[in-house]
Amino acid sequence: MTDVVLFHHVQGLTDGVKAFAGQLAEGGHTVHTPDLFDGETPASLEEGMAFARSLDDDAVRERVDAALSGLPPELVFAGISFGVMEAQRLAQTRPGARGALLYEGCLPVTGEWAVGPWPDGVPVQIHGKDDDAIFAHEGDVDAAREIVAAVGSDHGELFLYPGDAHLFLDSSLPTYDAEATALAVQRSRALLDRVR
Repeated sequence: MTDVVLFHHVQGLTDGVKAFAGQLAEGGHTVHTPDLFDGETPASLEEGMAFARSLDDDAVRERVDAALSGLPPELVFAGISFGVMEAQRLAQTRPGARGALLYEGCLPVTGEWAVGPWPDGVPVQIHGKDDDAIFAHEGDVDAAREIVAAVGSDHGELFLYPGDAHLFLDSSLPTYDAEATALAVQRSRALLDRVR
């Protein structure tokens, strides 16, 4: 069994995010879903982005720290879009990290926004739509390719799915793609099984 911490996207901890966590957990893993928005679930992507910008960084970090309190250090960190920022930061900096599942977002490991180099031996999977305006056309997919090239195919995988939808993993949103989600879950469970 692997412990996973899944950080939600900018529309909050929706029923769809919880359902996705449940699908990951069906593989015999424990998936924790901290609520970084304290119950807020903005109605649209745009409202969610505005809400996320209004949050104090320290308050978010305190919620993350509280969510990790009492959990073992050996965690896989996962994030959907907005949630990738915390998941990737923790996977790259927290001692004991077992892996990262980055959905619909990715930060660079070099340059201005970089957290730093990818840690040795920490596997990562990155999933996104190949024509998503945010993931594919704002630099995230380039950052993903950079990480995979740096860590090698033994530890890094990039999976692109056809389409332009953002937040395709969330069954409570109109952008949901059941077929792509099922494949992402299958691939994610494979990583979780490897780091058990």
